Amino acid sequence: MAQTGIQRLGQNILILDPGFPRGRIHFALFDFDGTLSLLREGWQRIMEPLMIEMICGDNPPTEEIRRRVREYIEKSTGVQTILQMEKLVQFVREYGLVPQDRILDPWGYKQIYNARLLRPVTERLDMIHRGEKKREDFLLRGSVELLRALRARGVTLYAASGTDLADVLREAEELGIAEYFHGIYGALRTYEESNKEKVMRRLIEEHRLSGPELAVFGDGPVEISLARQFGAIAIGVASDEMRGYGWNRAKVRRLRKAGAHILVPDFREQATLIDYLFSE
Repeated sequence: MAQTGIQRLGQNILILDPGFPRGRIHFALFDFDGTLSLLREGWQRIMEPLMIEMICGDNPPTEEIRRRVREYIEKSTGVQTILQMEKLVQFVREYGLVPQDRILDPWGYKQIYNARLLRPVTERLDMIHRGEKKREDFLLRGSVELLRALRARGVTLYAASGTDLADVLREAEELGIAEYFHGIYGALRTYEESNKEKVMRRLIEEHRLSGPELAVFGDGPVEISLARQFGAIAIGVASDEMRGYGWNRAKVRRLRKAGAHILVPDFREQATLIDYLFSE
């Protein structure tokens, strides 16, 4: 994975941009799905056909529609679901393939999407409850060890997700990681009430942080680009959610483009990563 001008630490930690002060982290903000939790692995495979179905109605989908939906989903990874559903409404109206009286508002589409997504999520949780799987099977490799190590360094941890708050809280509890966080943020009724930009701004302003006192971990371009805007340390997690470890090449491209300082595929080498982040 390492390329010219990129520093490799250990086996799989890539330093893309070392130009940030180290040893100053007091707070860390984690994205949830795909960065820590694997319970919602495959959400793209649910959202893509749903969007195409709602755009096309009874008409066969065109390659253009498939391409635009796929590109939008890739680009919007990390944003609140309601914003993705607002985009779906735009697509539906733009193509005009569905009668007006069958077009839903964003909340209607979100309800359908959530119902479909919660089926595999519920089944995975049931597998844990039945003892067929362990909690760790639905966490990115090394997640718990990283959270513990950061806490041991005195770092205050937060999580922020585009998923509904009640679901994030429940899933964090089920996975046994809620206890590590000082606060967990998720989507509320309106986008303005809670989004990742607002969470980062609040953390920085309330705790009077300078940029490198905040580290942001995420597998989506949204939180990584926001971290760069706020001067925080941006740690891109290019996770293969199906395996729970190893690189996802598509995420590597997106996270590099978003401006990640550091890229990791998972947290198996958390000790090496921690040593690097806290060495002055």
